[in-house]
Amino acid sequence: MKFIIAIDGPAASGKTTTAKNVAKKLKILYLDTGAMYRAFAYFVLSNNINLEDEKKIDGMIKQVRIDFKNINGEIRIFLNGEDVSDKIRNEKISQAASKISTLPVVRDHLVKLQRELGKKYSLVAEGRDIGTVVFPKADLKFFFECSVDERAKRRYKEYLEKNITGIDLESLKKEIIERDDRDRNRLIAPLRMADDAILIDTTNLTKEEQIDLVIKEAKKFKDRL
Repeated sequence: MKFIIAIDGPAASGKTTTAKNVAKKLKILYLDTGAMYRAFAYFVLSNNINLEDEKKIDGMIKQVRIDFKNINGEIRIFLNGEDVSDKIRNEKISQAASKISTLPVVRDHLVKLQRELGKKYSLVAEGRDIGTVVFPKADLKFFFECSVDERAKRRYKEYLEKNITGIDLESLKKEIIERDDRDRNRLIAPLRMADDAILIDTTNLTKEEQIDLVIKEAKKFKDRL
């Protein structure tokens, strides 16, 4: 029997790392919805299209094909056949994805693709509206919280590990606060905790502890099947 686990929360709260590892341990699909928006934003920026030009974006939306592939045990995202997994992991694309995700035409298109995958596979999906909009009937829902200071530190460390320079901690804090405000206050599918979600504060948790908490609840669910 297939099942869906939804993990929502703000940027850098630990959703991606946890979702990837939970999916791996449970041997089910990891659906990175955030990467889908990032890939779409990458396409728009690469074609010099204004992020707020919904009419123009609507006209080219059918040109965008987004796929996930498991390559040597790692899930990679492809945009029109090109592996953009690494190209979409920077703050410029992150901010662009946050802006473009407010456009109804973009959300409708990507949510449709996400739901199609949910009909075919058991999966772990993470994002900002997974348990409230994309999969409101998900079998398990989690909402991750984390302090701004800790999230900025995590993002800063992530950039250093990728040899991305020119980033300072205070700027990251400001960008995270701005993104939180935009995500929580957008008119369409704002970031919020589903009524039936399990709240996890990851501020003082290790990656392993976050993963174990979700796995523990997933096993409880599977035992009831």
